[in-house]
Amino acid sequence: MAADSATGGFIGQALGAFIAGSDWAAIPPALRHEAKRSILNHIGCALGVVRDPAVGTALRVMREFSGPAVATVYGQGLRLDPMSAAFVNAIAANLLDYDDTHLQTVIHPAAPVVPAAFALAEQRGVSGAVVLHAFLLGGEVECRIGNAVSPGHYARGWHITSTCGVFGAAAAAAKLLGLSAAQCWHALGIAASQSAGLVENLPSAAKNVGVGNAARHGILAALMAEQGYEAAPAAIEGPLGWARSMGDVPDLAAITEGLGTRWEIGRNTYKPYPAGIVFHAVIDACLELRAAAPLPPEAIAGVTVAGDALLLARGDREVRNARDARVSIHHSAALGLLRGRAGVADFELPAVQDPALAALRAKVVPQLDPGLPRGAARVTVRYADGREASRTVTAPRGSAAQPMSDAELEAKFRDNAALGGFGAQAAAQIGAIWALEEAADPALLMRLLGG
Repeated sequence: MAADSATGGFIGQALGAFIAGSDWAAIPPALRHEAKRSILNHIGCALGVVRDPAVGTALRVMREFSGPAVATVYGQGLRLDPMSAAFVNAIAANLLDYDDTHLQTVIHPAAPVVPAAFALAEQRGVSGAVVLHAFLLGGEVECRIGNAVSPGHYARGWHITSTCGVFGAAAAAAKLLGLSAAQCWHALGIAASQSAGLVENLPSAAKNVGVGNAARHGILAALMAEQGYEAAPAAIEGPLGWARSMGDVPDLAAITEGLGTRWEIGRNTYKPYPAGIVFHAVIDACLELRAAAPLPPEAIAGVTVAGDALLLARGDREVRNARDARVSIHHSAALGLLRGRAGVADFELPAVQDPALAALRAKVVPQLDPGLPRGAARVTVRYADGREASRTVTAPRGSAAQPMSDAELEAKFRDNAALGGFGAQAAAQIGAIWALEEAADPALLMRLLGG
């Protein structure tokens, strides 16, 4: 469909037509399976933190103002209205920095999108296949819009999972509601006015509020479009539109090129460690160095961690709490070299306060190496006896080159479910997720997830 040259709107038209016109029967089986993997990973991450104070606070706030209670809050034994449930579930899924990642944009696709799809699915009674389809389209839209403004958008301080997640949630909700192409276009335009989230807030739960709002506002945008609300034709790409106001000159072709044939959401990856994706290569390199020379920490004189600008911008920070630890070069390196592991407990406050880890963190020096690709790291250890050893990791565990298997994702789910007190229910929950495509509605899964 050609855009009106006077008003613009080509991007919105293209995305609206893509969302409304996409046929589940045409979705490749491998991509359908990837949707289930994403949802399995997403729900496991959320179940692991159901007792976290940040989730409890969000639940108390939203419960007081909730409308009809029709949508399940993961692991809480209650329901809220769809927008409130999506808000709390998105916060939970993103809280540990353990969720899925589209590396090129560092968007976590599922956290803002899956809660929106499930919440509306419970209210409207649609099938599991519709939920999976809505997630894939929402994830595709958010990642493509993210591609158009990366890396400048993030570098300016916008938390891209939140800012682009609202487009993904709106797209998923629009598909699930069965909106027309024009209504889908307007839903995205309305979402553009609700896009927010700051990188400065990463070490605090305020970061997760942005992700929760992305899910909630995406639903709102689609519901408003369903009732006839309209947005400006070029709300995304116009001279004063979203893409130009929130970044550098956007690469608009990245949004539409290959749309419907080349799937960005198919490049989604999953984390073996509960830390920012760019720290996984640091952890892997340090694990390799430790395996080759398992020496006590006093034998290490210094550690240099080299990586690209994003690694240093995200991770060269003082570690004061668990949130700092999950986005810290220093803590990631110390864990790999000293403990030889990087599980959930290794990023919590007791680990932050461990004197041995703190001492080793102080020996870590980040170094910029623009020649290393995003997601890669080179770690060099200088030993007290004068020796040096170095490891470079360009494809860490969990990356597209070394993806987590279905069995590994199931094991991660079980571990997280056990953290939240759902170890006994994990097998049934996993089975219901794998069977979602055949489910007449998500009711069984949501009962299993309700707690």
